Amino acid sequence: MASLNKVMIIGNLGSEPEMRFTPNGNPVTSFRVATNRVYTTAEGERKEETEWFTVVTWNKLAEQCNQFLAKGRLIYTEGRLHTRTWEGQDGQKHYRTEIIANKVTFLDRQAMAPLPEEKIEETGELEPEDIPF
Repeated sequence: MASLNKVMIIGNLGSEPEMRFTPNGNPVTSFRVATNRVYTTAEGERKEETEWFTVVTWNKLAEQCNQFLAKGRLIYTEGRLHTRTWEGQDGQKHYRTEIIANKVTFLDRQAMAPLPEEKIEETGELEPEDIPF
């Protein structure tokens, strides 16, 4: 039987990316992303709710995210859900569901600035396809 584990979100970074390294030297970067949903209740009241996601990137993507992402940036993230389980010092079981990203794209205008050592075409604008991840 086939299965699918795919997540796509668009939201704003709620924290600066944090990069660390595994014992084998592989870079891993994590950051929090907030998505907002606006809806109207049956009584006509407008409400907004925010959902927070922890995103984890590995290797080259982790290095790029650590270098180019900043709190407040609007991004598109694509990946899969992964739940980690561990037992705390108090003996309680803890769970954390994360998005293991395989794609991260800048969506705000701030991202349109040229990346280091890149040349801009004659139009003077950087297209989303030109961003290296």
